[in-house]
Amino acid sequence: MTTAVSTARRAPTTSVGARRRVAILLVGAAALLVSIALSLAFGSRPVSIGEVVDGITMWFRGETPTEIGAIAVQSRIPRTVLAVIAGAALALSGALMQAITRNPLADPGILGVNTGAALAVVSGIAFFGISSATGYLALAFIGAAITAIFVYFIGSIGAGGTTPIKLALAGAATTAALSSLISAILLPRQNVMDEFRYWQIGNVGRASWETMAVVAPVLLIGALVAILCASALNALALGDDLAVGLGVHVGRIRLIAAIAGVALCAAVTAVAGPIGFVGLMVPHIVRMVSGPDQRWLLPLSAVGGAILLVLADTIGRVIGFPSEVEAGIVTAFLGAPVLIVIARRTRLKGL
Repeated sequence: MTTAVSTARRAPTTSVGARRRVAILLVGAAALLVSIALSLAFGSRPVSIGEVVDGITMWFRGETPTEIGAIAVQSRIPRTVLAVIAGAALALSGALMQAITRNPLADPGILGVNTGAALAVVSGIAFFGISSATGYLALAFIGAAITAIFVYFIGSIGAGGTTPIKLALAGAATTAALSSLISAILLPRQNVMDEFRYWQIGNVGRASWETMAVVAPVLLIGALVAILCASALNALALGDDLAVGLGVHVGRIRLIAAIAGVALCAAVTAVAGPIGFVGLMVPHIVRMVSGPDQRWLLPLSAVGGAILLVLADTIGRVIGFPSEVEAGIVTAFLGAPVLIVIARRTRLKGL
């Protein structure tokens, strides 16, 4: 009996073996290193690999560079670090939301969670003069939590209860309404429009070590909780009744995973604004190549999310030269076709 229970609590049956998953993780880690190198090398002034190495070496030593190449590299380090942690957090958040709702369309952007967080922060700045990273984080978490509850409630109304399409429609409508409110708050304040512009789209260009230090504990705790929930989420994939029979507290694990997902999204929004589609795309791609086992899906999604956002930020800087295209625009451009493909599937049902 014990063997049967432990077997059932493992991931759903998949042909993807452990060796292949390890190989995927190693390839992902290598791709992440390459994307980081590209982020440091390309921008308003491309630099050579040697200049990238010199800039990183001097940064680690605490030395002030004098060469223009090393200066450019050091100026790109904070935004690259933010892109890594923000992309990983958003992908983890999306994977958690998809797992606890068994909804293939669940994503912080699709469900309006990051837009709700952005609206709360913009309101705090505009009406209450809040300017600290801690204040941003608190407001973002409150806005994200309220929006998540509201969207889930709206998506549960009517016959059939909560379905993927109803949640997606409720999230899309909520996102549109909240985005309009953000615009209504920002447009009359032209003198601060440039200051707040990234709250409408999402961008990692304003990265600073101070703000990242404030949100880092939330991101670390959220990521740790997500990984610890992996086995229980595997049980949820078998159905609530079977999960209860296996000793999983379904309501409790959903609540814990939901709080972790909302916290990850809110922390990213507090420092980078609302960046969409990362949490939608990455878990789907990872699931196709590594299978549905959450013990692998979650860490691989974190790596994939980091790669995606770092490359999106780099692409935005290159194609927008001499200015830049916000990372949120690039991820939306890449993610919209993915959303269409998912929505057009003939069998859009629970994961």
